[in-house]
Amino acid sequence: MARVVVVGAGMGGLAAAARLGAMGHSVVVCEQAGSVGGKVGVFARDGFAFDTGPSLLTLPAVYRDLFIKTGAPLEQSVDLVQVDPAFRYRFPDGVWLDVPNAARGRLRLALEETLGAGAGDDWDNLLGRAAQIWDVTRGPFLESPLGGRRDLVRLARRGSDVRTVAPWQTLRQLGKRYLRDPRLRMLLDRYATYSGSDPRRAPAALAVVPYVEQTFGAWHVRGGLRRLALAVHDRAVERGAVVRTGCDVTGIVVEGGRVSGVRLRSGDRLDADVVVANADATVVYDELVTGHEAARARRRLARATPSLSGFVLLLALRGRTPGLAHHTVLFPDDYDAEFDAIFGKRAAPVTDPTVYVSAPDDAALRPDDEHESWFVLVNAPRHSDEAGVHGSIDWTVPGLSASYADRVLDVMARRGLDVRDRLLWREIRSPADLAAATRAPGGSIYGTSSNGASAAFLRAANRGAVPGLFLVGGSAHPGGGLPLVGLSAAIVAQLVGPA
Repeated sequence: MARVVVVGAGMGGLAAAARLGAMGHSVVVCEQAGSVGGKVGVFARDGFAFDTGPSLLTLPAVYRDLFIKTGAPLEQSVDLVQVDPAFRYRFPDGVWLDVPNAARGRLRLALEETLGAGAGDDWDNLLGRAAQIWDVTRGPFLESPLGGRRDLVRLARRGSDVRTVAPWQTLRQLGKRYLRDPRLRMLLDRYATYSGSDPRRAPAALAVVPYVEQTFGAWHVRGGLRRLALAVHDRAVERGAVVRTGCDVTGIVVEGGRVSGVRLRSGDRLDADVVVANADATVVYDELVTGHEAARARRRLARATPSLSGFVLLLALRGRTPGLAHHTVLFPDDYDAEFDAIFGKRAAPVTDPTVYVSAPDDAALRPDDEHESWFVLVNAPRHSDEAGVHGSIDWTVPGLSASYADRVLDVMARRGLDVRDRLLWREIRSPADLAAATRAPGGSIYGTSSNGASAAFLRAANRGAVPGLFLVGGSAHPGGGLPLVGLSAAIVAQLVGPA
């Protein structure tokens, strides 16, 4: 039995704690905040409640596996509800498209009726290619540790697998190959943002994201995604993990060439044989671990592009919106201008952003049936702290967030969702707020982005730079988002091994 300290009680840390506890290890989780869940947060006021992180669960099999491996099935802890339509999109020409949930035939018909003849065939062909990429990458890449390029080459089953994945091709290039309608290409481009990336630089392999979403479904957790985080926390505790909130780790102790514990801000030390870091990898190697091993890891991470951040409005609204979908996406006239503003040399708040609205029809998230709770997100450049690092915009400049919130509401109104006269109050969450709440550098949502053919190999490996150290969560392999974070926990548990 190993003594394990998990640094951070985000979804990756909690999932790893549950798995390692079930394997017989002694686990202590240290979380600097006063509550668990990390970016899977909640905000409540006046009977309105909002998920402040992920708004849907895809690939629920990852969490079903977690719960089966650690005890009772997932459905005994949370109520999963399919979201249908999965998304409602508004394109720049004013056309609206409803994407059915996990129904390829219905989706093909919807595309043909909405976008014209051939659109359904084109998207179906793209998903066929994405299915091949999924088959090739799921086991050897997404469910296995990755330390460098040689690992992927070794794990490739056939030479044809590399041609299927086409690591030299971007998502944008794949879209141009398969999709004739520019609106379909815009739809595909959006999936790069699921990893905080630019579709012009992100790999074609990200086509697996719409494939997974449209094959295995989009799911809501009744009562909000926060309940999933609490369920994973409860499972970790049931398996013997001790979760300590308000417990800030200031350093990882290395003695005799391997980790031996952690230092706490209180001055105490917790001895450990294994440390699982659920903090952002840059924080781990910049602040928690010293030495030449950490220096090498820092240099590797420095070559990666951090993911984008997000600007969030939580809107408490009077009245109900007829026919409102669970998820609505309002595309801009110029999608490339958005990516230029975020990832370009002169980053700036996006003038005409894509607007993403999550408005679950869930009685637990509103005071009564005469009101609505809307989570509104637009992609945003990261916050620049006082030292001028992590981002290029100082989101704490007085008046900036409020004026930008007004702009977002105006954009929504121009695109057919005007709620300004129904607004009771709004809560603003800027990239600076996200950075302060979660210690994600610059408010980066997904750690490092998938920009560039080498991005996957620049992301932090699950096996840390020092023996006994492991990394889990969105900044580590295989990446950000609930499914991949869950997979990273499974990989770490596999690497640590049974007691």
